[in-house]
Amino acid sequence: MAWLVESGGGPAIFPGGGETGGMCRSIKTLRPPVLPEEATEEEIRAAALQYVRKVSGFRAPAAHNQEVFDRAVEVIAEATAELLAGLEVRGSAAQRAG
Repeated sequence: MAWLVESGGGPAIFPGGGETGGMCRSIKTLRPPVLPEEATEEEIRAAALQYVRKVSGFRAPAAHNQEVFDRAVEVIAEATAELLAGLEVRGSAAQRAG
């Protein structure tokens, strides 16, 4: 099985489906212990932007889609910040204290 994926450079075929690479590779884990400190607003927004780009299929939206694109980035960044603030990572308090 192969997946055909439209990307900024045109279609790309990925044998076997699964992870397609592309823009989602830029989204990194934003929680401890992967990051030594809390994620910055800039890191959270960058991840939200990459997510919206991947889901929409647009690296940069046309003018008539700009408002909805920007709003989606805002909403996803807010949800991501809320998620990260609420996560409890086992052993992270002990690691920070030690």
